[in-house]
Amino acid sequence: MKRLMRSCVWIIAVLALLGAVPTAKIQSMIAKPTVLCGRFDQTKQLVGLKKPVRSRGRFCVLAEKGVLWRSEWPFANTIKLTRDEIVQLQGERVAMRLEAKKEPTVRMINSVLFALLAGDLDQLEKLFEIDGDVNHQSWHVTLKPRTAALERAIGAITLDGAEYVKNIAINESSGDRTSIVFSAIQTGEGAMTVDEAALF
Repeated sequence: MKRLMRSCVWIIAVLALLGAVPTAKIQSMIAKPTVLCGRFDQTKQLVGLKKPVRSRGRFCVLAEKGVLWRSEWPFANTIKLTRDEIVQLQGERVAMRLEAKKEPTVRMINSVLFALLAGDLDQLEKLFEIDGDVNHQSWHVTLKPRTAALERAIGAITLDGAEYVKNIAINESSGDRTSIVFSAIQTGEGAMTVDEAALF
């Protein structure tokens, strides 16, 4: 379950990526809305399993407040991330809660998440080797952890997009691989449903 949580954190965190190489050019291309919602299709290839695990649903990124990742298929599951914790919800019931003050991994992941959301390039460059390029109106970025601890927790990430992130690939040190495709992006207050807003 913690591996799933780590993947979800990173899947949503990179949606608000504000820094890469060439930094200034990519920053100028990526939109930075206060509210960003859309759909995701995720494929996860786990070591030892022949068939990939697939899921799809909705996500929302709310600047300075957190991230909501709601799987709709093959089963309903909601993960909410804030600066201090990661909460898994099943319906209205809290199925699991990881607090940053108790779990060092949560603190590390959340610090990176909010560095991405805030465009804190100094913090990102301390933690990752960042490489990227721009091709006309699109861009491609690779994030490689600088430390063994971060690599064990997260692995390497590649992503591409234009105004918004379109595709993400996560290669974990365990050998597991995750691919995510984002679509139907909406921004502004109307992007979030009443139920989603209530979770914040």
